[in-house]
Amino acid sequence: SRLIGAPPGYVGYEEGGQLTEVVRRRPYAVILFDEIEKAHSDVFNVFLQILDDGRVTDSQGRTVSFTNTVIIMTSNVGSSYILNTDDDNTPKDLAYETIKQRVMDAARSIFRPEFMNRVDEYIVFRPLDRDQISRIVRLQVILSSLLIDTF
Repeated sequence: SRLIGAPPGYVGYEEGGQLTEVVRRRPYAVILFDEIEKAHSDVFNVFLQILDDGRVTDSQGRTVSFTNTVIIMTSNVGSSYILNTDDDNTPKDLAYETIKQRVMDAARSIFRPEFMNRVDEYIVFRPLDRDQISRIVRLQVILSSLLIDTF
């Protein structure tokens, strides 16, 4: 009820839903749902309607369009496959495809098929290597020193 609003007669009915109100007021939005696998099944029912119809009706009977909204969902499903891949004998592309397939298999075991089929794109990120982490740390140190110098 927090996403689309409380039903009539309940506390907070006049406020609208946290998701629907934001999109109704600013339809050109990017919305991030972090660790979607932890969401309640009722949340997935709302997602199914949004992803299928491009709109949802809130608790006040208003239809809210999501056609101009980008929805990004993150998940840790299958992360163990990503973290346990240090096989230097396998070409990176082949290793990535294998990892992606295992992650997708894990996702299919957790998420309902009707939800999986409504998502446009799945992106499996590789872990950062030591060189990339080192460069990020160096950049952060430089940025921090610049901030300190401004005081």
